[in-house]
Amino acid sequence: MRNPAVLVLAHDAADYLPILKGQLEDETRVNMATDSAGAMEIYDGESIILGEPDLVAEVLRSLPDVDWVQSSWAGVTPLLNCGRRDFLLTGIKGLFGPQMAEYVFAYLLAREVRILERLDRQSAKVWWDEYSGSLNKKTLGVMGTGSIGREIAKTGRHFGMEVQGFSRTGNPAEPFEEVYGGDQLAEFLRQLDYLVAVLPDTAATRHLLGEKEFAGMKNSCYLVNVGRGSLIDEAALARALNANELAGAVLDVFDSEPLPRESSLWHAPNLVVTGHVAAISRPRDIANIFVENYRKYCNGEPLNNLVDFDRGY
Repeated sequence: MRNPAVLVLAHDAADYLPILKGQLEDETRVNMATDSAGAMEIYDGESIILGEPDLVAEVLRSLPDVDWVQSSWAGVTPLLNCGRRDFLLTGIKGLFGPQMAEYVFAYLLAREVRILERLDRQSAKVWWDEYSGSLNKKTLGVMGTGSIGREIAKTGRHFGMEVQGFSRTGNPAEPFEEVYGGDQLAEFLRQLDYLVAVLPDTAATRHLLGEKEFAGMKNSCYLVNVGRGSLIDEAALARALNANELAGAVLDVFDSEPLPRESSLWHAPNLVVTGHVAAISRPRDIANIFVENYRKYCNGEPLNNLVDFDRGY
């Protein structure tokens, strides 16, 4: 296969072009669009798309010649539900872990150091000499033991935390001290001081954390979700926070984004809402991953990070 043409479909598609043209063969044709309507207008038979899953999913059924889609996101849910499975789909792994870990531990450390409480006292001109807490010896649970979960776990170990994992299979994984399987969720949750969720969006993970699960956790447990919003029953979480069944939560992902103004989460106590910013797809990083896969594709070699449509990741 010789230099098949590529369509870049992303809001920041223009940022990809100079990078790709600098790394691909001169004769490789690269086209670009920043939205689905533009993609349909300029599409010229490209068999490969590099792009944002939601934009690509809007046009894919109308582009039967597309044979391979490289997602620019870690999550590929829109492409799993687009009505086609007759193409190769590759995701992003090993890239977002450090960003996610920085985000997660910014909030864990802020809680232990009591930053918000200190700012409140400062604004009231109150000298407040209460001591900070520590992550050392606390138990961190990570739902998802893939590359992102392992990076978060490694960072937790750096702070002296006891790190437990949860996955569909329960297979052992470094650097987790123990990994619990799907039927051990209650046992996993009840021991945690901090819970970080990075699970993918699958039928098995939808609302995996709900009323029963929150009730079975320590009242002092603090939740951070940087995986998929579908994991959490949001109404149940709001009730749990209002009932002091959890110490607090940080949510970067939601069932519906942007989070609707009428959502009860906006006013839930001890909840921080962020706008899906825990990790971003930087064109330079994504392009490098794509170029490596592009060369494999041209040579008929297996692609990196191939997504299993049945498993959802």
